[in-house]
Amino acid sequence: MSLNEKAYLTTEEAAQFLRQAARTLERRRVDGTGPAYLKAGPGKRARVLYRLADLKAWLEGETYRSTSEYISK
Repeated sequence: MSLNEKAYLTTEEAAQFLRQAARTLERRRVDGTGPAYLKAGPGKRARVLYRLADLKAWLEGETYRSTSEYISK
């Protein structure tokens, strides 16, 4: 099953889709700059999952036409 066919992606799969390291995605989750995610289960050790639609929406929000646009973010 390809990444585009899965309903929910793990951190590793989401990072692969975004072409980022899993640690980068984890860091973005901590500082609130990454895509929306879900927690499957209670507690701190619950599995983190991503919906493909949320990853695509986050990418659309990260679209720029000039380097001067993202410096002010």
